[in-house]
Amino acid sequence: MIFTSFVSSPEGLIRVDANNSGITDVQFVAPHKDEDVACGTEENSNAITKEACKQLNAYFEKRLREFDLPLAPDGTRFQHSVWKALQSVPYGETASYLDIANAIGNPKAVRAVGMANGRNPIAIIVPCHRIIGSNKTLTGYAGGLPRKQYLLNLEGAQGVLWS
Repeated sequence: MIFTSFVSSPEGLIRVDANNSGITDVQFVAPHKDEDVACGTEENSNAITKEACKQLNAYFEKRLREFDLPLAPDGTRFQHSVWKALQSVPYGETASYLDIANAIGNPKAVRAVGMANGRNPIAIIVPCHRIIGSNKTLTGYAGGLPRKQYLLNLEGAQGVLWS
């Protein structure tokens, strides 16, 4: 069974899905914070989705730097290795796709790391937004580059395009 909660953020409404084991999906579902949407709505929540919303609110209020939630994303073994490596990139810092490929012991898998990063189903909590190009520029983000820039600015990351 999948449980769902919603949380309002400065960048739009976020849907949080979980099963009984952990978070399965965190995605932006409304285009902008000014959208007239019922925020904080809980369709069929559980303790995990409620805690995730609480931690996401604290993150956006700069009171939380590291999430402490059980995660249960669906993916391949390789994707899971990439997503685990993403979680080692500290708040306010960035890494390149090559850095992640090296971290998982597969330096030639830069493109595959990029694909796995792009398929990360747990936005923000698994910080794919902290991954940038080797030339220190912003690269793709499922939530859109403006949101990626916002998240990096929120965390105080310094970079070429988002300063």
